[in-house]
Amino acid sequence: MTDYLHPVMDDAALTRMSSLALAHMGDCVYEMMTRAYLTCNGLTTNRTLHKETVRIVCAAAQAAGARAILPLLSEDERSVLLRGRNAKPHHMPKSASVADYSYATALEALFGWLYLKQRYDRLNELFDIILNTIQG
Repeated sequence: MTDYLHPVMDDAALTRMSSLALAHMGDCVYEMMTRAYLTCNGLTTNRTLHKETVRIVCAAAQAAGARAILPLLSEDERSVLLRGRNAKPHHMPKSASVADYSYATALEALFGWLYLKQRYDRLNELFDIILNTIQG
């Protein structure tokens, strides 16, 4: 049976993957981590959970998080993040600036890459830093 929760990809396959494909995966990973953080920290009403999730996963918050972790990244992580920042998505939400959306896409690409590399400890480390940044 295939394990879709813990996919395994070699470095060559990850290198061939587009930044937008990494961001597609990373979007899910980042939101799942956000939802886990909120539900495990006592938020119980659907309204509160949704409101806080949207606040943390919005492009502006993700962009702030990407800028906060940039100096802490390894060379490989920085390369993935910058490649993701330069990706050209076909759709841009009206609620985000071009710069914020670019950095949000970059952060999602990095999270997708780290997830597919099974670097879960690093994901948690970076997510903690991001939470501290956006929670103030």
